[in-house]
Amino acid sequence: MDDKQIMEDILLATKGTCDLYMHGTIESPTANVHQAFSAALNDTLCMQDSIYQQMSSKGWYSTEQAPQQKLDQVRQKYSGQL
Repeated sequence: MDDKQIMEDILLATKGTCDLYMHGTIESPTANVHQAFSAALNDTLCMQDSIYQQMSSKGWYSTEQAPQQKLDQVRQKYSGQL
């Protein structure tokens, strides 16, 4: 297993953890529990961003710019639903 694969695995695990913490925050029954999940979610989101930045700097996580026409179509499609 190479470094890229290890980083991808760590990123996927971190994203999954973010999802769990988000649901914990949403479903928390008390303010204390909500705050604990919310703080954990924020910390994990920061960790996820750091991992992404490291992968991106090495060219291991590239993104493509969406064409402006497609962005405009989606914006127009959903603008009336707000």
